[in-house]
Amino acid sequence: MSAHETALQQLKVAAEHLNLDMATLDVLSRPKRELQVSFSIKMDNGQQKVFTGYRVQHNDARGPYKGGIRYHPAVEINEVRALAMWMTWKTAVLNIPYGGAKGGVTCNPKEMSKPELERLTRKYTAMIFPIIGPYTDIPAPTMAWIMDTYSKMVGYQVPAVVTGKPISLGGSCGRATSTSRGVIVAAKEAAKTFRRGLAGRGIAVQGYGNVGANAAIIGREYGAKIVAVSDSKGGIYNERGLNPLDVLKHKERTGSVVGFPGTKEISNEELLEVPCDILIPSALEGQIRSENAGKIQAKIIVEGANGPTTPEADRILFDRGVMVVPDILANGGGVLVSYFEWVQNLSRLYWTEEEVNKRLEKKMREAFLEVYDISKSKDVDLRTAALILSVGRVVEAMKLAGDFF
Repeated sequence: MSAHETALQQLKVAAEHLNLDMATLDVLSRPKRELQVSFSIKMDNGQQKVFTGYRVQHNDARGPYKGGIRYHPAVEINEVRALAMWMTWKTAVLNIPYGGAKGGVTCNPKEMSKPELERLTRKYTAMIFPIIGPYTDIPAPTMAWIMDTYSKMVGYQVPAVVTGKPISLGGSCGRATSTSRGVIVAAKEAAKTFRRGLAGRGIAVQGYGNVGANAAIIGREYGAKIVAVSDSKGGIYNERGLNPLDVLKHKERTGSVVGFPGTKEISNEELLEVPCDILIPSALEGQIRSENAGKIQAKIIVEGANGPTTPEADRILFDRGVMVVPDILANGGGVLVSYFEWVQNLSRLYWTEEEVNKRLEKKMREAFLEVYDISKSKDVDLRTAALILSVGRVVEAMKLAGDFF
């Protein structure tokens, strides 16, 4: 099942619980606006190369569109549609005044130089310029190039047009680790429902990029024991626990977590099934499927990645009593701090990292408790509860605004 098919199936489940009419479901199933662009840039070898880019704006009933930009060889329109829809639900479940959008360019950034990436980003920004802005659509997080390009096109500095900027150009403290911190706050709140804190709990992390590595580091700061981690080349396991900072240094030296001293080498698939209390999938979509859902030993899964669990696996895990904290809630720390950055840009008042982290934890805790209460009252899994909450909020905003949507 593709990401877009998964997103539509999730929406249908929420619609049934909310008793939505077919017209409203049809509106929510489709993006409000889609823009596909083609543009060429000069590569370092002097040749021109044509790229395809997208910006999908799903829904803005609750506020300006918000969503990141993905550079990847597999970027295509249906994936961007799914991610835009998930952003609508993510901002709504966190109760911040945004809608959902997503952008992308089909390219391989690992094979491009920094000057090539800058030219690509600036050209892409110019192509989507008519539909973005600080009060219409706020992309993230391609450094400062988007802000500079947009500002030059309008003739003055507009820091609020994009988030994820360097602090010296209006970025927010705490942004770099915000998604990971949100994941660990969600894990902590989930553990409380089992009457257990994070201290001493075993955590396995699939995907040791920015989100996964920082989740492991922050999780250990909360007292958790990191028993397994993995990246695209494989994984490592030690039931006594790993020092995630040392593992990160090893990966920076060697290119992978594999080979870290004192660990057993495992595959990415095996990592999902290791003995642990909390599993954090923060790699690719569709990792937890019907084939392996019955083998997972963790009692709590906190989705650091977008769409790592298929609908079939969701049902199996729910029947087994495994709590899945869904992506639209669990990895919402990033968009929360993006929102904080936007607010700071508009007000020209800036907060300390301590203030940002405190605000993030408060919002994540409130969102988790709202979703958890719905899950208990309706006897549904947390993903369905999160969608009931978020879709309900979007529909309410659409109806209050009237028929001109």
